[in-house]
Amino acid sequence: MVKGLYTAYTGMVNEQRRMDVMTNNLANSATTGYKKEALVAQAFDERLAIKIKDTSEFANRPTGIGYISMGTKVGETYTNWDQGAFQITDKDSDVALGGRGFFAIEFTNKAGETSIKYTRDGSFVVDSEGYLRTVDGDYVLNADGATGSQAGDGFRVQIDPNLKYAIATDGTISQNNEEVATIGVIDIDNYDYINKYGENLYDLIPGGNIVESDAIVQQGMLETSNVNVIDEMVSMITIARAYEAGQKMIQAEDSTLEKTANQIGRV
Repeated sequence: MVKGLYTAYTGMVNEQRRMDVMTNNLANSATTGYKKEALVAQAFDERLAIKIKDTSEFANRPTGIGYISMGTKVGETYTNWDQGAFQITDKDSDVALGGRGFFAIEFTNKAGETSIKYTRDGSFVVDSEGYLRTVDGDYVLNADGATGSQAGDGFRVQIDPNLKYAIATDGTISQNNEEVATIGVIDIDNYDYINKYGENLYDLIPGGNIVESDAIVQQGMLETSNVNVIDEMVSMITIARAYEAGQKMIQAEDSTLEKTANQIGRV
């Protein structure tokens, strides 16, 4: 009886966690460069059930009758790095990455602390001083700053704000037919060493290494979220039904336990 309650409970906890991940995907379905997440579930370690007081066995030794599972265990949440669709904006400062890679950002938090973050969101703007920034005001790093993980004035993308500019597929920015800056684009050798920060920023944790990226920079475009809203809505229905099945299982177990305690226990 108790095992049935435990199995239903762990299943409901797992479905609740799946729902949390899925609703976060739906909330960010319109976030530029967002990568959807999914949850991996796994069975608990198998337990050996033992026959007790079985006189048919030699010397009444307890023997196994098989392995049983105690329920579902919430596994890890992973990120789906599939390419998102491109949206044409025709805005010169908007850029998208085709292939594996990230833009490097000089990120400053509310406490004034500076660190380097990575993103697929290329919705940039050029300020009055010619610096290329994110919509939140953080500086975009150039090639030297991105590959060397360095920040500061000499490692930011800066152009003449009064002149037209063009961005090549390798991130090189040209003005008056001269190369004036290069947008830093890097890749990580192992995506297991990337931590999500906020909606579409990422941290590189110890163990991960920066490598050269073969991504193609596309000017006048943005990479949309790779969340498929229809798929997520179908998953929502599946999760809701699985959660409801767990509830009914608990109700059935509770009814059986009540009869055991109040009716059979009186005899």
